[in-house]
Amino acid sequence: MQHNHSSLQDYSTGWTHNRSSKRSTKGLRWALLGSLSGLAIGLFSLTSFDANALRTKALPLPSPTAMAVEEGAASLPDAAVAETRQIAIPPLQTTATAPVKGEWHDVTVHEGDSLARIFSQQKIPASQLHRLVTSGGVAKKLTRIYPGQTLHLRTTAEDGLLELHYDIDALNQIQVKREGDSFNAELLTRAPERRKVQATAEIGSSLFLAAQKAHLPENITMELAGIFGWDIDFALDIRKGDRFTVVYEELFLDGDRIGTGDILAAEFINRGTIHKAVRYTDARGHTDYYSPDGRSMRKAFLRTPVAFTRISSRFSLGRKHPILNTIRRHVGVDYAAPRGTPVKSTGAGKIVWRSKKGGYGNTIVVKHGSRYSTLYAHLSRFARGLHTGSHVQQGQIIGYVGSTGLATGPHLHYEFRINGVHRNPLTVKLPDAAPLPRTYLADFKAKTGNLLAQLELARSQAIALKE
Repeated sequence: MQHNHSSLQDYSTGWTHNRSSKRSTKGLRWALLGSLSGLAIGLFSLTSFDANALRTKALPLPSPTAMAVEEGAASLPDAAVAETRQIAIPPLQTTATAPVKGEWHDVTVHEGDSLARIFSQQKIPASQLHRLVTSGGVAKKLTRIYPGQTLHLRTTAEDGLLELHYDIDALNQIQVKREGDSFNAELLTRAPERRKVQATAEIGSSLFLAAQKAHLPENITMELAGIFGWDIDFALDIRKGDRFTVVYEELFLDGDRIGTGDILAAEFINRGTIHKAVRYTDARGHTDYYSPDGRSMRKAFLRTPVAFTRISSRFSLGRKHPILNTIRRHVGVDYAAPRGTPVKSTGAGKIVWRSKKGGYGNTIVVKHGSRYSTLYAHLSRFARGLHTGSHVQQGQIIGYVGSTGLATGPHLHYEFRINGVHRNPLTVKLPDAAPLPRTYLADFKAKTGNLLAQLELARSQAIALKE
């Protein structure tokens, strides 16, 4: 008995098999179902590969005829046999990371160190230092390093400096990277978390002792005095029973407290008079402190030009001079202070005198517009960079306390003149600075209302606790 044989290419191996054509239709049906199940599983597993491996050549779906490799498939017409292909799946690609050239090491800045000295110790060529510090921008800050700070350097013996990180403080870091023969420096700044904190205290003997008892940071105490310094003389006007309340910011980084921010709102009750101030930034980006009705807390002049220990001589039209032993006018106020204490210009203006002036010794006279002028005498020395004709800002240091001229000890002699007439600096009414423009009033009230309410609540709570 003769049998007809036909050949089929096995889908999975490519080998040729001779099979009997005597198979039932039922067997073929089961073979088709089994093959389809196997294909589904195979396609599912392909999804775990990189899609890019299949992007240029899609996997063809084999026909049922091509999948029928069981016995009995030979009885099907040859024309119905679909072409089969083996598809090679390329291996997953991994990106190799080039090793970082050089090694990182830290250098702590010590007393007397400079960037040039540190570079020399690290055997970094002086030419690289020159290119770095003359590259401009934030790189100039590297010339002002301080003991205790750390420089993070990546260097090699052959290339010198490749990279530098300098932590200015907890929030600011300068990063320098070598690019060919030049250096690129940028300032990276982290934004801290800002939390509102409030403090309130009643003054017993002094503002600073009361602030310490309220655990108020020293810089916030100084800022508080500066905000109300135009209306209150904190050396002469403070009385027992005065009270202050302040809302300010504390800064946190990664959950750790790193310092304080700004005073947001403050209240000072002095001799029964309530003074309030809130911080506001307008649409122009200008920030200042204002009263609740929008008046600037800032005056055109500071009340005092120096941090003093006591007033050694007041304004008088008939004072006996301590050296000349004669009765003569004393048309200013003498503030006793240690030699070298900074002296600030009480207002913005132009220096019209900077030299010795008879018994005044080293003297500076500042002209403030057409009506006002101030005089600062007995200075030990002048601030650098200032000369006759220089313009100065309010609060700018212009000199230092001394005892030049006719003086028995270190102090500042300060005079205030209006239209050339001497006025008592302790009692003269100081002109106000410009108020908040009307166009900003609605925005000002909307943004500061909550702060003023918080001040009121803090004060009420403190009074309730006291009672």
